[in-house]
Amino acid sequence: MSKGNSRKHSSEFKAKVALEAIKSDKTLSELAGKHKLHTSVIQRWKKELLESASLVFETGAQKKHDNQAEIKELYGLIGKLTVERDFLVRASELL
Repeated sequence: MSKGNSRKHSSEFKAKVALEAIKSDKTLSELAGKHKLHTSVIQRWKKELLESASLVFETGAQKKHDNQAEIKELYGLIGKLTVERDFLVRASELL
């Protein structure tokens, strides 16, 4: 089989198949037949998912930290804009 015949699969599809393999409700042969894949492909996707599963939690914690920093920055900007607006309102009342 040449490399030109390989199909491209979305990451969502790969995750779905790998999760099915991890659940072990069906054998690899059954999953391979269901999804028209080779068992070695499913084994590789399963291994990749298990090896990178911890990244889900690391990334989640990092996102939370990044969001808090962004929220702090936005509150600072809101405060600055409020002060500027109040100044301009007072200045326009003097005219």
